[in-house]
Amino acid sequence: MNVLVIHGPNLNLLGTREPSIYGNLTLAEIDARIAHEAELLRLHIRVVQHNTEGGIIQEIHDARGRTEAIVINAGAYTHYSYAIRDAIKAVGIPTIEVHMSNVYAREDFRGHSVIADVCKGTISGFGWESYCIALRALGALRGE
Repeated sequence: MNVLVIHGPNLNLLGTREPSIYGNLTLAEIDARIAHEAELLRLHIRVVQHNTEGGIIQEIHDARGRTEAIVINAGAYTHYSYAIRDAIKAVGIPTIEVHMSNVYAREDFRGHSVIADVCKGTISGFGWESYCIALRALGALRGE
């Protein structure tokens, strides 16, 4: 199974950005852990990070015909990007929404996702492990 993992805005700052919320691991260290989990699960992954909405949308569009699933942490775009929502819906690729922090235990605006209803599920609050949980959940999408 080919899987696209998308990190959204500001996630390139992990390791130094609010470590009390996001932990001390850098994005490169998290990506290495995601790659290790994917290898154990026999998944082929491609991991990207974009700070721009257009970059994320283009990755989603480009995944058509090449990717069987998407794991996305859209960051703050989760709460207001109808364009990303529409891209996920338009390509029809099963998508899992991921958040490192428990968005429901934070500011009120973080408790609303405009992409949730076009995703197969949401995983939130397990730090970097949220991505690995999402990869494991792909088995459910494959009927395993």
